Amino acid sequence: MNRHRVVALLNPPQSPFELACAAEVFGTVRPDVPAHYDFRICAERPGPVQTTVGYAVLVDAGLAALQEADTVVVPGWQPAGAPAPPTITRALRAAHQRGARIVAICTGAFVLAQAGLLDGRRAATHWRHAAQLAATFPEVQVDPDVLYVDHGDVATSAGTGAGIDLCLHLVRSDHGAAYAAQIARNMVLPPHREGSQLQYATQPAPARADESLAPLLEWATSQLDTRLTVGRLAERAGLSSRTLARQFTEQLGTSPGQWLLGQRLDAARILLEQSNLPVEAIATRVGLASAVNLRRRFRAHFGTTPGTYRRTFSESR
Repeated sequence: MNRHRVVALLNPPQSPFELACAAEVFGTVRPDVPAHYDFRICAERPGPVQTTVGYAVLVDAGLAALQEADTVVVPGWQPAGAPAPPTITRALRAAHQRGARIVAICTGAFVLAQAGLLDGRRAATHWRHAAQLAATFPEVQVDPDVLYVDHGDVATSAGTGAGIDLCLHLVRSDHGAAYAAQIARNMVLPPHREGSQLQYATQPAPARADESLAPLLEWATSQLDTRLTVGRLAERAGLSSRTLARQFTEQLGTSPGQWLLGQRLDAARILLEQSNLPVEAIATRVGLASAVNLRRRFRAHFGTTPGTYRRTFSESR
């Protein structure tokens, strides 16, 4: 089976972290994880490309590499909003027109906007630069809240760490939740983060250690097959439902009910991929009570049915 070819487009001064987001997810070879991607880098002018931290990265490929890419990643652009050379915007448009997926991490969204790939579409970038992107490109619907936006053919992420969220999301879309979880586990990261980037845009007073939700979340994920309600979560935490909801909003950027539903659906996806259990049994195991409820929730969140998802991502295929 041919591997999916991912090419990162570098530009000086290049952020090494944003490049590493893509390289770690798509380019790292792990002995216990099947390799589905080939990863390489390119630049407008091959040779040493200076980074934002002082050292240079040696790039051996020019823009011709984009002609063979299945996915093109623009891992940031410094300074934010700096004009991209016409050769680069033309190359991005050409790659998109022939069917390549174009992905921007953080300020890379400015380059996609300059290429016209975000016109009339929602897009994400770092919250610090969201107003600048919206003012410079009024035809782009900038969402300052989300961690990433994926349109299928074009995707954008918020700052730095959200680039990893987007890359893992793309892997999950390509090869399923279990495969993405393998990569995330090797990176010692959650396969999917809840909430939005606005929870990072300000500096609230840190929660006391005894207010951390981590022990509650760990317990809840082991109890998905039980009657797990928001009231039971609050009782377990020794809090009122209102206080629990406030802490979920502050720490996770979502409500207890939405977090719980997300955990149930993620568990259902993995069971669909890795087991032959009937949908009814999976619904019971993840706490969604019935196959009808699972199918309704699954379609609302993922735009497909459990059966279609299983046929697409089942490990037995």
